[in-house]
Amino acid sequence: MAFKKNGNRAATLADVGREAGVSAMAASAVLNGAKTSTRISMVTRDRILAAAKKLRYRANVAARALAYRRMNTIGVAAVIEGGELNQYFLNVFNGILEGARERSQNTTVFTLQNWIEDSQRLLGFCDGRIDGMILVCPNLASQSVENLPSHTPFVAIHPNQVIKGVAFLESDEEEGAFAMVQHLIEKGHRRILHLSGGRGLISTARRIKGYQNALKKAQIAAPENMIIEAGFSIARGKEAMARFLQNVDAKALPDAVFCASDSIAVGAMEALAEKGIHVPEDISVAGFDDTLLARTTRPQLSTVRQPLRKMGYDAVDTLIRAIENRDNEPSPTSERKGYVTELVFRASIANRN
Repeated sequence: MAFKKNGNRAATLADVGREAGVSAMAASAVLNGAKTSTRISMVTRDRILAAAKKLRYRANVAARALAYRRMNTIGVAAVIEGGELNQYFLNVFNGILEGARERSQNTTVFTLQNWIEDSQRLLGFCDGRIDGMILVCPNLASQSVENLPSHTPFVAIHPNQVIKGVAFLESDEEEGAFAMVQHLIEKGHRRILHLSGGRGLISTARRIKGYQNALKKAQIAAPENMIIEAGFSIARGKEAMARFLQNVDAKALPDAVFCASDSIAVGAMEALAEKGIHVPEDISVAGFDDTLLARTTRPQLSTVRQPLRKMGYDAVDTLIRAIENRDNEPSPTSERKGYVTELVFRASIANRN
């Protein structure tokens, strides 16, 4: 009995079987590549394939995923603040997409307003629609870490704390900050302002420590008022720089500004420009991350490069391995993969020697 089109109803395996004159089980074995399909003759196989093509049969992905325990979909969770593009996330996400493509994985992005307040939503995301999740810069409270679902593998990029049993990727931020400030000193800068990231974050603390250690090594005093919190955004960077300029005498302007991100640096350069202060003629500026912003500023921004795209790419590979091994006992420790940073010199730093 031939299949009759019924409105917009999609053809099923039973429909294909009837069209080909075989059982739904035989149709399933051929179309889903089951091991038992080798017992089916080539003539019957061709008849089933022809019937599937005629009826425009499409496999039920959800049903197949249930059978194979894989959705071939990974999740990506991040806090995305409104108002401007998150260049850090875009760099990481490009790497994730590249890695997912090579591993034939779909990608679903879950956006959070706040890691602390929205952490419970992670449980809802792990409801079977994804096989595992990459957390981008997670800042989870201890209680939230304990409540992460055990049935879903996680990988974290630049986490704010080590999460037991969760692999994580991070770069040597302290060394990157140290190297950049040391370079500024070698170029004759002595009074160096640091616009830091948000307080309470391990990445902020590491970059401050690198900044302070470079000054200490050069025997340069590092007054507390030369470290100003500036979030990680262009708007916050501009606000922090403008506030500093309002409260400092023109004769006490810094020789250079080392910013905890390229976004902060762009905001700082905007505030300086509005005051008629030229970069790098009057003040040198350096950033951190080496995002697209660093190459689109005028002058182009010297910065500390983190291999963000590679970190996103590697996170996919790490997550897939965790998914494939999820039936094994979880490791009591957390696997760490570290990355070196490097300095990228452009036109925003002057030689004061």
